[in-house]
Amino acid sequence: MKFFFRVLAKLIGWKVLGEKPKDDQYVVIFAPHTSNWDVVLLLFLRTLLDLKPRFIGKHTLFKGPVGWFLTALGGSPVNRSSPKDIVDQIIQKFNDDPQFKLAIAPEGTRSKKDHWKTGFYRIAVAANVPIYLVYLDVKTRTMGLEKEPIMPSGDIEKDFELLREFYADKQGVIPECTSDVRVKKDTKSEKTN
Repeated sequence: MKFFFRVLAKLIGWKVLGEKPKDDQYVVIFAPHTSNWDVVLLLFLRTLLDLKPRFIGKHTLFKGPVGWFLTALGGSPVNRSSPKDIVDQIIQKFNDDPQFKLAIAPEGTRSKKDHWKTGFYRIAVAANVPIYLVYLDVKTRTMGLEKEPIMPSGDIEKDFELLREFYADKQGVIPECTSDVRVKKDTKSEKTN
């Protein structure tokens, strides 16, 4: 399978950079996430670097043949009735499995937003795991995994500055759909300022 993906990546003109992380547990984020094609390109990266992170999905999808297929692809069910509960459920998965790895698109959508969702960060802080950065860049036709992860400090603004710097020159498939790499503004603080 790796040989097939290596040849196919070369045929379509994409370079794959990086190597498999040595950590047993981590959160891996990928950005920019602007198109359904991102998933196809990330499958190349996942296969060529032998990455096996889990991704989360609505628990009701994990039934019958579809559930088996999603699980085989690395899916992990969560009950999405409350965003806070999702974070707690994922932290529990890290606690239960010493080899658990999670992949998340922090933009949360393929359309432009003025912020990233912060669940991935809260999970990494609570589980005390590093955050690896996966990227794609259509300008250079490169996809990869940054060698050095970010160990979250607990200072979300400071750590988001590192993320903003890293992803600043990366261009997604649909550039105008790239979300801003920042924490959502607190509406309470906006009212008092």
